[in-house]
Amino acid sequence: MTIETIVIHSPIGNLKLMADPTQLLSVQFVEEEACIETDHPILIRAQEQILEFFKGDRRAFDLPLKIEGTEFQKEVWNILKEIPYGETWSYQDVAQAIQRPRAVRAVGQANKANRFPVIIPCHRVIGKNKTLTGYAGKQIDKKETLLSLEQ
Repeated sequence: MTIETIVIHSPIGNLKLMADPTQLLSVQFVEEEACIETDHPILIRAQEQILEFFKGDRRAFDLPLKIEGTEFQKEVWNILKEIPYGETWSYQDVAQAIQRPRAVRAVGQANKANRFPVIIPCHRVIGKNKTLTGYAGKQIDKKETLLSLEQ
């Protein structure tokens, strides 16, 4: 199976997009220089949609994603996709939405394992006291930028 990649520039840094012939595999924060030449239809579509999002022209994504994780992680990621554009939920809100109110820390770990930042909007999850916590490791500035874009 062939895996292709491109690196695009965004307001939150360079993003490396990886795809196989039928699905987007991941979006990663990288230091690599942007290299956006590709004829891969999924990568072209992903690039277009991500750039539309950053321009404020897109609120949701329509991409074939290869979602791999535990059943719990998949539950969390599905709920994240339901958080409306421009809104934030706490980790507790997400835990309650999946009917596991004590799984707040596990929700945080599922967010951390999300291979599709921006597309699966883990940036919309904040601390119960409305603080910005945990994004792409310790890159809270990225979360702040994404939430500002959505206002």
